[in-house]
Amino acid sequence: MSDSLILERTQRFLSLLRHCQVLGMRVQHADAKGLTLCLPYSEKIISDPESGFVHGGAITTLMDTTCGISTVCALADLEICPTLDLRIDYMHPAEPGHDLFGFAECYRVTPTVIFTRGVAYQRDIEQPIAHVVGTFMRMGRGVIDPNAAAKGPSP
Repeated sequence: MSDSLILERTQRFLSLLRHCQVLGMRVQHADAKGLTLCLPYSEKIISDPESGFVHGGAITTLMDTTCGISTVCALADLEICPTLDLRIDYMHPAEPGHDLFGFAECYRVTPTVIFTRGVAYQRDIEQPIAHVVGTFMRMGRGVIDPNAAAKGPSP
């Protein structure tokens, strides 16, 4: 699969997630090696208005989304792959005022489970805020209706 198709698929996938739209997340980079998403720093992700520190839940959302959508980079066909397990090791707090980035890659794909790993960072990927590993269940390509997005939400 071409990098341009991977990028298109990841952008489309992200655009369907309402909470990601509200947070302003966007695809920074996507190819067969992995996915990088950007979570812009904003008041919506602050845990303490006085300090400006980012809430841990925002980082969890960024990394669950990044790992989940990274499955698109590893699969030939689109599949829904819900989270089975997600472990995040926080290294240090995110700096106030700076965007956050999440990078994830799929390092093993089996017929039933996809294994991912990645990091959350701000200015330098070599200085991660958190490390993450996640597993995602493969539901199969027959689960997805390619026309669902065009139809809109079901009643």
